[in-house]
Amino acid sequence: RQVVFCMDRALEFAPACHRFKILKAECLALLGRYPEAQSVASDILRMDSTNADALYVRGLCLYYEDCAWYPRSLTWCPYPVYVFFQNAKALKAKKEDGNKAFKEGNYKLAYELYTEALGIDPNNIKTNAKLYCNRGTVNSKLRKLEEAIDDCTNAVKLDDTYIKAYLRRAQCYMDTEQYEDAVRDYEKVYQTEKTKEHKQLLKNAQVELKKSKRKDYYKILGVDKNASEDEIKKAYRKRALMHHPDRHSGASAEVQKEEEKKFKEVGEAFTILSDPKKKARYDSGQDLDEDGLNMGDFDANNIFKAFFGGPGGFSFEASGPGNFFFQFG
Repeated sequence: RQVVFCMDRALEFAPACHRFKILKAECLALLGRYPEAQSVASDILRMDSTNADALYVRGLCLYYEDCAWYPRSLTWCPYPVYVFFQNAKALKAKKEDGNKAFKEGNYKLAYELYTEALGIDPNNIKTNAKLYCNRGTVNSKLRKLEEAIDDCTNAVKLDDTYIKAYLRRAQCYMDTEQYEDAVRDYEKVYQTEKTKEHKQLLKNAQVELKKSKRKDYYKILGVDKNASEDEIKKAYRKRALMHHPDRHSGASAEVQKEEEKKFKEVGEAFTILSDPKKKARYDSGQDLDEDGLNMGDFDANNIFKAFFGGPGGFSFEASGPGNFFFQFG
């Protein structure tokens, strides 16, 4: 940046100096400002179509944009072109080897090859962004999700228009239940490419974010999200008996309050998950209030009594502090 600034000042005094223009153009390419660099090189080539330095800068831009260029012969190459030619060959070969290993399912080898490729030329922003994203995909396959997120973050730092990296990172955020970050990435993607697929991905992330901010009734009952009706009933029976207030009547006020809270939550969870309609609404992230269920007025004791069959069905009595007996009808 400092060289570009200095060359601009120098060109005010020597506007026709090709040497100053080439030095500025080369630095612009190194900064990733490829259109500006190519514009300077093209201006020189219009006046001198054989200017080797201008051809070098134009080739440099093509190389940095995606390893798209290197000379067919080294017999005429000045040293800088030779260096970039070697880098381009090595980078292309290493990337292709990594892609091959990935397709063959050899993720460990692919990771190593992508890592080696990243060390070849730190200035090749576009290609390194792709390498980071590719390595992030490898890490996601290896279930190293945080590492995958870091790789995708490095990719978008190098190229903030790289949609594939945002999509990969968003999926990793979803897999690690970091839904706010996933929504942010999907919003970025949808703002850039308004497709039906991207819209649906964003919607799904927003639903999961909304669900994550509510009580996790599956976790409260200790069951899987695919639990059967019988599994839900068994889990409620176990948790309700465990947290029933009568069972903790001899405990401290603080413990009693905590157990009463858990008992109520267990009742809420059973009320929702045992009702197919409410369960479906809960799973889809919809508002349960629309079903007329006000959890603020919820009575866990009524659910408990109904579940255990009412009078004669179950008794939960204390024979002294901390001593209880159970009787089922």
